[in-house]
Amino acid sequence: MDPKRRRRYLQIGFGLGALVVAIVVLYLLRDFLGAIVLGAAIAFLIQPGIARLVDIGVPRVVAIAIIFVGIIAALAGLVLLVVPLVVNEVGSLQVQAPGLAAAAQDRINSLQGAVQVFGFKIDLKGATESISSHLREYLLGQFGNAVGIGLTALTTALQLLLMFIVAFLLALDAAAIRRVLRRLVPNDYRTDFDQIWRRIRKMLYAYMRGQLIIAALIGLLSGVACAVLGLPDAVALGLVAGITALIPYLGPFIGAIPAILVGLAVSPFQALLVAGAYLLISNVILNFVYPKVVGDAVRLPPILVIVAFLAGFSWAGILGMFVAVPLAATLRILFDHIYPRLYEKPA
Repeated sequence: MDPKRRRRYLQIGFGLGALVVAIVVLYLLRDFLGAIVLGAAIAFLIQPGIARLVDIGVPRVVAIAIIFVGIIAALAGLVLLVVPLVVNEVGSLQVQAPGLAAAAQDRINSLQGAVQVFGFKIDLKGATESISSHLREYLLGQFGNAVGIGLTALTTALQLLLMFIVAFLLALDAAAIRRVLRRLVPNDYRTDFDQIWRRIRKMLYAYMRGQLIIAALIGLLSGVACAVLGLPDAVALGLVAGITALIPYLGPFIGAIPAILVGLAVSPFQALLVAGAYLLISNVILNFVYPKVVGDAVRLPPILVIVAFLAGFSWAGILGMFVAVPLAATLRILFDHIYPRLYEKPA
């Protein structure tokens, strides 16, 4: 075999081996993969800011520290804005809870016995008793274990700490990481690597912009809806809706929970109105706007965006949804780059 070709095969084999080792390491760290992925996303997003600060003479470590302080200050400000709202509404719910519980119990009691639907008698007594029994068991199981709640809080704190550590280290050595990856590629293909790397970076920034646009739309519309429905602290509720909307597809529904609780503190009917408004906003944005905005950002058809989300969720839950579209877009970039070179015609 030609020595040059043999060397190329060895380089390709070495690169593939390194990739396999990286996948195995990520699998072993799967319980912390969420913090690692989010940390990498933060490091990627703050790179332009770091570059600007470095260009004006700020040391890289100091630039990263400045941006991190800004992020933590923004998060702290959000907490200070939202926590008083939660405390006030929880207190209001505690005051109204006995009345709401009594009304709910009366409604359940009214269902005891048979009801007629289109002339057919349906016995709801057994069903309501079963629902009440299972609901009590569920609530006891969910809220009766203080130790479990404490462990969950500790695990969450450790995940957040790991996320910031990963973000700091990746931001500090971003250029070095790219050089290491480039060295694993055979010399003849390093120009291809550079082209693919630039296209992937451009795609990721476009994807992040699309995510931020969607989150801003949902936050703005949710805040306006809360204000129209007369809920207190509509700005805070809109911010919560916008931030949770960064979680693909599930985020808007998670963000609706605080607003529904606030509405419930006013009246059950108000809570239903709030839930309906959030459901309408979420469905319109997610089904019509989201696939178009994100699909255009990553140059994928809307149907493929939805398929990628479904595949990512079935593979790794919410974390899989975070990486599904960027991964699908990366595969498209690789296909568009490799296909014309293999078959000498456009992809």
